[in-house]
Amino acid sequence: MSELISNGIFGFIVGFKLIYLLQHFDEFQADAAGVLLSTKGTLWAGLVFGLLFVGIRYWEKNRKKLPKPVEKSVMLYPHDRIGDITIWAALSGIVGAKVFAIIEDIPSFLADPVGTFFSGSGLAIYGGLIGGFLGVYYYLRQHKIPFWPVADAVAPALMIAYGIGRLGCHFSGDGDWGIAAAAQPEWWFLPDWLWSYDYPNNVAQDGVEMAGCEYTYCRRLEPAVYPTSVYETIMAFLVGGFLWMIRKRLPVAGMLFFIYLIFNGVERFLIEKIRINTRYDLMGINLTQAELIAIGIFLTGVIGLFVLWRKKKS
Repeated sequence: MSELISNGIFGFIVGFKLIYLLQHFDEFQADAAGVLLSTKGTLWAGLVFGLLFVGIRYWEKNRKKLPKPVEKSVMLYPHDRIGDITIWAALSGIVGAKVFAIIEDIPSFLADPVGTFFSGSGLAIYGGLIGGFLGVYYYLRQHKIPFWPVADAVAPALMIAYGIGRLGCHFSGDGDWGIAAAAQPEWWFLPDWLWSYDYPNNVAQDGVEMAGCEYTYCRRLEPAVYPTSVYETIMAFLVGGFLWMIRKRLPVAGMLFFIYLIFNGVERFLIEKIRINTRYDLMGINLTQAELIAIGIFLTGVIGLFVLWRKKKS
């Protein structure tokens, strides 16, 4: 019954959104995230797809029925639940990303709680990471699956996925960029756009108007800025590759995940120094929300690694 219900909900969401997107493609092009994360959709399509998904699942299960029930033990491995784990990670990650984005701009949320929460703008990456972590942790506890081996298994993928996500930030120009770039030094041998980039046609619609542009997004930044999203992609791929190389060399489950937290915290803290973000005054020290979380993640990684190492020695 739980499988039928979950498939029905998933099918409803697919139909509810998919048909609406096809019917209002111009609106989707103008604000993809806003449409996807809103309550807009086609009700009849959601019901049809929901029933269809339930019917397909029921048919699959019914087809495997034996003429006479037989009792037997079945070994179910954690990777057999990867679909459910992915859905839990996605949904709890989106909620976490939204909650952390709201914390960064509480006045806007108080002015329009429903509109702000269901708008497509504002998704904090660290909120998604923490929300996904809590959601998956809860699921694993419910199904008696050891947490640390799973955490180690996903650590390299989390870092690679972060880099891929930053590529999306770069190519769309969603506002995830750095401060105004300094003059390019003479020793710089890489392409010019890796030092400074003006993000033409950025979806954030920041900067100055582009002459002769007839598209929806016709702005570019002036002055050009550091393309921090590209820097983060490079660092994420390097860290992800390193985690993959050492994944079988660590003696205790959980070590790889804590090493991932250390690198993640260091990478994000460093990039924030040249990145645009809201800063908060904490005991006379100006830090961004991402820097505060990065420090916390780094310390968690160091402490966790130390505790596991002591446990291994004892």
